[in-house]
Amino acid sequence: MANIIQFRRMPGNDDLPLPGYATAGAAGMDLRACLPDGDAVFEHGTLRLIPTGFAVALPPGTEMQVRPRSGLSLKYGFIIPNAPGTVDEDYRGEIMVGLYYLGTKPFTIRHGDRIAQAVIADVRRYAVEEVETLSDTVRGSGGFGSTGVA
Repeated sequence: MANIIQFRRMPGNDDLPLPGYATAGAAGMDLRACLPDGDAVFEHGTLRLIPTGFAVALPPGTEMQVRPRSGLSLKYGFIIPNAPGTVDEDYRGEIMVGLYYLGTKPFTIRHGDRIAQAVIADVRRYAVEEVETLSDTVRGSGGFGSTGVA
């Protein structure tokens, strides 16, 4: 049996295609902007939550990771501030994408534009326990930058 991701079309989304893979080898499926009432214009420093027009039901033990599209990021300067954003398996609301614009010229996102990609990933859950000490490692508590750059 094939793995199936179920999408529910939200009110106002009468025309967008289902999220899907652009190529046979794509890891992420494209998510599009659902803006039937008008475009979203971004100026430098604009942060907006863009609806996709779909809610999702994920299989148990999975999550949907919402990630930037490389073209929007590298060519135009869009980032997803919480990337990768996580859609939990029990969330049934509309999938929204937070976009932050670093570009210098105004940029318009239109209804149907591909704005992010969604990767379905397995999730492992663990029991949690409190302990007095942790095992030793070579790195120890060395944090940010402690291993160098070269």
